[in-house]
Amino acid sequence: MENFADYILNEETFSGKLEIAYYLSKKRKVFFDKSVIFKSEILRMFLNYSKIDVDKNFVLTAAILCNCKKIDNAQDIESIHSYARKGAQYLEMLGFGKRFCKICEEINRYSNSNPRERESDILELIDQFGGMLLDRPERIGFKPDEAIVLLEHRNLKDNYNRYLETFINFVNFIEKININELVNMTALKRLVKIHNETNSITKFMEEVVYDYEPKIDKLMANYLENESKEMFKKVENPNRPLFSEETAKKIMSHIEEGTVAEIKE
Repeated sequence: MENFADYILNEETFSGKLEIAYYLSKKRKVFFDKSVIFKSEILRMFLNYSKIDVDKNFVLTAAILCNCKKIDNAQDIESIHSYARKGAQYLEMLGFGKRFCKICEEINRYSNSNPRERESDILELIDQFGGMLLDRPERIGFKPDEAIVLLEHRNLKDNYNRYLETFINFVNFIEKININELVNMTALKRLVKIHNETNSITKFMEEVVYDYEPKIDKLMANYLENESKEMFKKVENPNRPLFSEETAKKIMSHIEEGTVAEIKE
């Protein structure tokens, strides 16, 4: 007999997974709000960009459910430190395997689970970065470049995350992409705007899946294609300079003086 874990893992569409999680939250009172959808969409874009060798279906499901025992705006330190572990235990009751639950528990480092699963490193980046972009009662959301600095030099200062550099490259990439609405707006800023201006969870889900997602996927594909074309142009051009103009001048100067030495680009 199919259990809940089988049901949501067998659902291959992102929208379908979100709907299943939404109805679970209504029936079982588990945590599911707009921030879950917001972070999961960033994860979906990151996986499409990075092509990391992980099971995309598996990781997206984990991202949607790993905060299931989180308490909104919790002030109690014990709750903050234990919600990921309690969530993993709850997910095991729903039929998820031990590795899936371990990945969800390792979204933060409070349980000291070690060695960490590589999928957990992905979830950690998305959870922390995505959370910093959104407003909180005590502060407004950070800009993407500010959030990256805090992620690298504060949050993960003493912790190794194997995908941090790849994620930084992704954020730099996605920040180059503008979504044309009434005004030009970067992709992440647009996603934050939709989040902040949409009150209903279901309405936000629809905006992300049926409007934002098709646009950003097309823009990302076009941008990556153009980048690839530019790269091949440089490779195929036999007359392209081997060195920068400044380095070329240094080489010519040394040649004229008869003192050609090693020149570092």
